[in-house]
Amino acid sequence: MSLKRRYHPNLQNIAFIGNYIPRQCGIATFTNDLLQAISNELRQSTCWAIAMNDKPQGYSYPKQVRFELNVNRLADYQLAAEFLNVNDIDVVCLQHEFGIYGGDYGSHILALLRNLHMPIVSTLHTLQPNPQPRIRKIIKTIDKVSDRLIVMSHHAKTLLKEIYKISAEKINVIHHGIPDVPFIDPNFFKDQFGVEGKNVILTFGLINPGKGIEIMINALPKIIQKHPDVIYIVLGATHPNIKKEQGELYRHSLQIRARELGVEDHIVFYNRFVELKELCEFLGTADIYVTPYLNKEQIVSGTLAYALGTGKAIISTPYWYAEEILADGKGIIVPFKDPDSMADQIVKLLDNEIERHTMRKKAYLFSRDMIWREVARNYIEIFAEVVEKRLSRPKTIVRMKSLRSASFEMPQPKFDHLYRLTDDVGILQHANFIVPNRKHGYCTDDNARALIVILLAQDLSFEDDLLENLDCRYLSFLLHAFNDKNSRFRNFLGYDRKWLEDKGSEDCHGRAIWGLGITVALAKIKEFGDQALTIFNRAVSVLSDFNSPRALAFGLVGIHAYLARFGGDSKIKRFREKIANRLFDFYCSNASDEWLWIEDILTYDNGKIPQALVMSGQWLQRGDMVEAGLRSLEWLIKIQTNHKGQLTPIGNSGWHPRNGEKARFDQQPLEAQSILEACVEAFKITQDKKWIMEARRCIEWFLGRNDLNTPLYNYKTGGCYDAITSTGPNINQGAESTLAWLLSLLNMYSLDNLTEIDLTEKVGE
Repeated sequence: MSLKRRYHPNLQNIAFIGNYIPRQCGIATFTNDLLQAISNELRQSTCWAIAMNDKPQGYSYPKQVRFELNVNRLADYQLAAEFLNVNDIDVVCLQHEFGIYGGDYGSHILALLRNLHMPIVSTLHTLQPNPQPRIRKIIKTIDKVSDRLIVMSHHAKTLLKEIYKISAEKINVIHHGIPDVPFIDPNFFKDQFGVEGKNVILTFGLINPGKGIEIMINALPKIIQKHPDVIYIVLGATHPNIKKEQGELYRHSLQIRARELGVEDHIVFYNRFVELKELCEFLGTADIYVTPYLNKEQIVSGTLAYALGTGKAIISTPYWYAEEILADGKGIIVPFKDPDSMADQIVKLLDNEIERHTMRKKAYLFSRDMIWREVARNYIEIFAEVVEKRLSRPKTIVRMKSLRSASFEMPQPKFDHLYRLTDDVGILQHANFIVPNRKHGYCTDDNARALIVILLAQDLSFEDDLLENLDCRYLSFLLHAFNDKNSRFRNFLGYDRKWLEDKGSEDCHGRAIWGLGITVALAKIKEFGDQALTIFNRAVSVLSDFNSPRALAFGLVGIHAYLARFGGDSKIKRFREKIANRLFDFYCSNASDEWLWIEDILTYDNGKIPQALVMSGQWLQRGDMVEAGLRSLEWLIKIQTNHKGQLTPIGNSGWHPRNGEKARFDQQPLEAQSILEACVEAFKITQDKKWIMEARRCIEWFLGRNDLNTPLYNYKTGGCYDAITSTGPNINQGAESTLAWLLSLLNMYSLDNLTEIDLTEKVGE
């Protein structure tokens, strides 16, 4: 596609959405390079970026970044849409990759895209050939809101047409951009890197286990046997996400492998992120460029594109992009995980200088259409086309309410009060207003819930310095609470660190199993999860003798979390079936059409029972169990909703006996939390959006949509009032209420589909 004109009067303001430098990732570099290239072609236009922050402090961005947002804060995406709409943007260019946006599979970005008024051109950097339903839905939604989709290979276009059923007319193929560098002799730069007189093999990019560098190291002995002057350069820092979770474990394993094979003198690791000028110089030194990637499903590789653009002889494994871009003699393809084939082909190229230079020339000439100037011109043409089309056929705009006037916006999780209540033992039970009350000491119930809060916050990437090491403190409390003599958890621990009992309640035991199961499922450090495993099986083994429905329900939720990680554990699966059947039998023996409940009285934490029934029925393929859970949940919500459509939890001053009156006060946060979590589970299984709206009703109860029209959540302290009483809120902010609030909020943030609901819509009115 050639540029028809240099001046486009309808392209005065262009905004790019994605990561941005100095953040170290391929999308950040791509977004910057594309923005700069288009700015160079449209010198009378303004190009700027909206950047994603994956850490609270953000980055020291250049002036091209005009707006930053926290990837996990849904409200930021809505504000970004407002910001774009009021700034007269002509076209937005989205850089899409599932891992860079918040929500499940990056679904938070949909909240931004749906509310934009201007044309959208979306570049898709990754695609899956066998997508999960949620991933397919996200791509289909991006297609729906975008005026054009851009991919970087013909294979990607075929995937969009055949797998995602997207119209070919809407898809454009534009190569990954590359810098425009001269075709030079590899010996030109070798002296400045101390490799003059050597045959240099190069791999570069952010280092992670998927790069397959160990395959190339395994090939080195065979190569060196024929060409002892070979040096293999591995250029690039460890990927920040990998480094955060694993440190330099992968790089160290590569160095150890090189030493074991006796090739450590032939390999150089440059552990840093290099700027473009230095990168081109490194590429200039290479006689052969290698991409030994391990996975076939890769539709683009910026590093391979750069190697092509510098005229390198390339050897690669057969991932999709390599197979397409290296066709017709522009490179050599070798099988995955086959160091012998790789070594043979490298030796062949080093032995045959004519063949090597012929390959280099083919690669370089082909890549002239990939330089950023040409890529920018192709993008500009597409921008101009979609803007002109929009001018002739305007899009109907449903005006988005200002977030200041919207009826609902979830706060960001604030962990100050959780930290305030926690000492070196664990979390204290009670507080006088916000001051921890040491008189009543600690309980296992609260430490189990606190552990779940920390793990959910980490899983949702709500980074907070206050949370550091609290997960260890709470898990340590649970391990200490477990009584080896009777395989039961003790509950109450005095401030003097003396247990007040040999075993706690059945409910306490169930909550502890819940916490341990979540730990096994979500622990980011293997050794941390392994600690929970040391007592999990023993704790579960006594559960089937319990008579408390809530204890069984808590235990089942923990067991399901455990099986999400160790699904092959047949013993625990049998326990799950036994306990689920016991809970269901309790329900069937007591429930009637008028009283859809498991007991003759409604008390506290009621939502956990239908949640466990729905969850168990789904996994055991028991439709009757799922139906019982959904019906009881609907009934539970109905009798706890007033004529105004507000949640009115059963008060603990009398509860609600069968054929009796429902106590109106004291309403407990624990009940709102349990109903919310049950609604979240019901939505995941049924995909019926009414459950999201019911969950939102519970969150709004905390925020002031209640009998007193008074918020229980204290924005300043981060705590939650203990109850709604007949005379007003109980202003003490103890552990149970604060944890109920945090669990409710985090569960709502885990619901990625919340982005698809009109959050300004009234519920139940």
